[in-house]
Amino acid sequence: MREGIHPEYYQATVTCNCGNTFVTGSTKPEIHVEVCSKCHSFYTGQQKTARTDGRIEKFNRKYGVN
Repeated sequence: MREGIHPEYYQATVTCNCGNTFVTGSTKPEIHVEVCSKCHSFYTGQQKTARTDGRIEKFNRKYGVN
């Protein structure tokens, strides 16, 4: 590898808006994020289910799928 062309690599502290922090490797010493795995609805199970309102039945009628 050539000298002087690679960025510095840090042990970065990632801070979420919910207050959760963790350490990872990055080219930036600090990272601030809005959503992490502790507060994201997909990972917490608080996910809202999408309402289909008959969309599946409409699709099946339109395309003749039984």
